[in-house]
Amino acid sequence: MVVQAYILIQTEVGKAANVAATIGQIKGVTLAEDVTGPYDVIVRAEARTVDELGKLVVAKIQAVEGITRTLTCPVVHL
Repeated sequence: MVVQAYILIQTEVGKAANVAATIGQIKGVTLAEDVTGPYDVIVRAEARTVDELGKLVVAKIQAVEGITRTLTCPVVHL
């Protein structure tokens, strides 16, 4: 079973489309879309473990130019 999460991203003004396109190419990202509202990009990602998911977010996603803040929301199955 994989660990899945939604990552809510705020970007610099005018950078949402570029950020979404760049993140969409990262291995482990299954969806990256620019949206309106308090967040600029919503990403769905998956990894084998919580640790791998954390590394994906910190090392790969947060390294994308134009991102100012991220919020990671792991998917739970109740």
